Amino acid sequence: IHVSQDSPLVLQSDRNVTVNARNHMGQLTGQLTVGADAVEAQCKRFEVRASDSGKVLFSADEDEIVIGADRLKVTGTEGAVFGHSVETPHIRAEPSQDLKLESPTRSLVMEAPRGVQVNAAAGDLKATCRKELHLQSTEGEIFLNADTIRLGNLPMGSFSSSSSSSSASRQTIYELCACPNGKLYLSPAGAGSTCQSSSNICLWS
Repeated sequence: IHVSQDSPLVLQSDRNVTVNARNHMGQLTGQLTVGADAVEAQCKRFEVRASDSGKVLFSADEDEIVIGADRLKVTGTEGAVFGHSVETPHIRAEPSQDLKLESPTRSLVMEAPRGVQVNAAAGDLKATCRKELHLQSTEGEIFLNADTIRLGNLPMGSFSSSSSSSSASRQTIYELCACPNGKLYLSPAGAGSTCQSSSNICLWS
C-alpha cells in the first residue's frame, strides 16, 4: 500500500484491523490487532523506540518489562501497586517534597545484612510509637553520643519509712537506679547510694 506524501493511511473495519507477520513456511510469528475494546500485540518482543535517537523507551517479553525513559511518572491517585518486591538502589521524593514510607494496616520492616543507616543532616530524627520502643543489639553495644542525654518522666522511687520527708521535699539532685529487670528510676542522692532504700518501685514493675 502506497500513499502520497503528507497523506494519511487509514485502515478501517467495522470489527477490527489485524496485521499479521508470517515466516517463509506461512507460520504466524507476530500479530497486531486494533479492536473496539483493546489493542493487542502478540510477538516474542514488543518495543517502543524514540523517533529521533532510536532509544528503547519500552520493551516487553516473557522474561521482563524494561522502561528506558529517563523518568517513569505515575499520575494515578493511588500511585503504583506492586504485587511482590521492588528492587532499586535509590528511593527519593520530588524536590521540596517529603518522602513517606507507610504501611497503613501492617508493619514496616527495613532489613539489610550490612546495616541500616538513617541520617537527618539538617534536622531532628524522631521515633514515636504507641506501645514499647525496643533498642536491641545482640552482639554489640547501644551507644548514645550527644551533648545532653535526657531520660524524661522517670518514676520516683518509693522511700522507706526511714527517709526524711522534709529533706525529700528540698531534694534537687537524684541518683539513677536500676531494677533487676532493667527498669530505671530516680532516688534522692545522698552521701552514699540510696537506691536500696527506694527499691520498692521494683516490686511494681
